[in-house]
Amino acid sequence: MKCINCGTDNKLKDRTANQGRCIKCNHPFAFEPTSMSNVQITDPFFAKAIADISANNTLFFTPKQLLYFLDNRFRKNSKLISRFSWLFLYVFLSLFTLTFIIGPVIVNLAYINFFYQSSKSTKLNLVSRKQNARNLQIIGGIILSIGIILSLALNSFSFFAIIVVMGMLSIYLGTRQIGKIKLLTQDFLISQSQLKDWLDRWQQINGSILKILPSPKQENTPATVNPDVTAYSFDRLVVCDSSSIAQLLIANNFHFENNCAILSITGYPQSIFDTTMQMLRRNPDLKVYAVHDCNPRGIALVHNLRTNANWFLNSEIVIIDIGLTPRQIIATKRGMFIQSSPESAQAAKQLPEEIRQSLSTEELAWLESGKFVELESFTPQRIIKVLQKGIAGSRNLESDDSSLLLVGDTGNDMYVVQSFG
Repeated sequence: MKCINCGTDNKLKDRTANQGRCIKCNHPFAFEPTSMSNVQITDPFFAKAIADISANNTLFFTPKQLLYFLDNRFRKNSKLISRFSWLFLYVFLSLFTLTFIIGPVIVNLAYINFFYQSSKSTKLNLVSRKQNARNLQIIGGIILSIGIILSLALNSFSFFAIIVVMGMLSIYLGTRQIGKIKLLTQDFLISQSQLKDWLDRWQQINGSILKILPSPKQENTPATVNPDVTAYSFDRLVVCDSSSIAQLLIANNFHFENNCAILSITGYPQSIFDTTMQMLRRNPDLKVYAVHDCNPRGIALVHNLRTNANWFLNSEIVIIDIGLTPRQIIATKRGMFIQSSPESAQAAKQLPEEIRQSLSTEELAWLESGKFVELESFTPQRIIKVLQKGIAGSRNLESDDSSLLLVGDTGNDMYVVQSFG
């Protein structure tokens, strides 16, 4: 493992002999990968992850974003069984057991089961699961092409029937899995408490991580705002369903660079919330952009903005739903980190009828299955880019080539961004 301080490569015996320090500069190592169980992490790996998620220390990020980012890196670095390796072993075992008629059948069933279970594993990423699904199709093709010839040579109809059923089953399972892989759920490879221990250890040795955000502070004391400033308003407002995302956008100066106000539905930042709302209500042409998790609480964000007297009850302002929405997740070609929970399923079934009517049957089924996706599963750069694209696409709402979909009645219009990046 290379030392992040001087770049010297230290072998395990060197690190052990020097009490976990670099043999050249004596800088302590934060991690010892050989002593880790479920995942192995090195100092250079962790340093690169921090640099990458912060776009070379130019963007702030949340601890949970780092959790998702590291989890994704671990999955990408997981070693896949090469197609040549398993094919070689598969052919060898099939030939070795050929002396027993039932032998090749058992080998093939074992391979089919292994690849099917791997294709839906919550511990693998989209690429790995898709490769295992394709392996099922390959196995099915081999079974049919070789097995049928062998059954004819043996003049056995029963063996022929078994071969056809087994081969078609493998092809069917592989094809079905490929079609649904991007909508399968995932589990974290590491826990939040594990990440907290890593962060504490890292900062103890290497100093504070400048771009990682603390938990949003609850500041109930109103801030003093210059009257000259409050005389103006904003043309745009971004409303988040969580304080963490609002804090993230504000910390990265999104409000300055895009000339908009940023608030959360929970009232963050509390110190200027009331003053900002007073300024916003002065502008009849205000556009509101909602950005939220894809879960029942997030899906209800736009409804809450429309029906809450503290927000825009009885107002005809335009609201653009940036996402995340089930429609965007179902339509995407790239994999997202989908989770599920019984609590989310129960909350989805209790959504108000007005919200349920705005969702398709497929979207409702997705939510009621308990599935959800968090905004913090995306990097700061991705969230900012998607939000900027949504704002730019809303400049001409009536354009035929607009990326926004109109939902609702005239006078109470809501637009939904059809793709989350």
